[in-house]
Amino acid sequence: MTEQHRADGGSETDETTDHDYDPTASSLKGNVDSAVMEELLSIRSSIDNFDATLVYLLAERFKVTQRVGWLKAKHHLPPADPAREAAQIARLRRLAEDAQLDPAFAEKFLNFIISEVIRHHQAISEDHHSRQNRDTGNGNYFADSPGADDPDGASSAPGQA
Repeated sequence: MTEQHRADGGSETDETTDHDYDPTASSLKGNVDSAVMEELLSIRSSIDNFDATLVYLLAERFKVTQRVGWLKAKHHLPPADPAREAAQIARLRRLAEDAQLDPAFAEKFLNFIISEVIRHHQAISEDHHSRQNRDTGNGNYFADSPGADDPDGASSAPGQA
């Protein structure tokens, strides 16, 4: 059983996702002074908490971008918005510089996220339009069906099972 810290500062006990995770796993055991190993494991524990926080933050970010994808599909907007993406990259590069993080790394990271978001938006759009075409007898299928176009997760979207 592992205690996980959420992005909102709370914690929860997780018996499934980290069940087989050993926070003391290391190839260095037996080759390093025990005091050094203890300090290393303590530092790594903080890294583990940061990693968990990043995962939860990314999950929340993708939940919100799914809502954007549904809105774009509903209003026949393109999945990508190059001007927005360029502005976000420039903004993230400035933030990275202020935080003393390599701006090139920050840009690569954001580009990866943007490509995933666009992929999700394309899938949402294709799904929305195929449903719309299939259900042309019910002209307002997405506008009037409760949950059919629900951006809060009532429908299954890519990456949101």
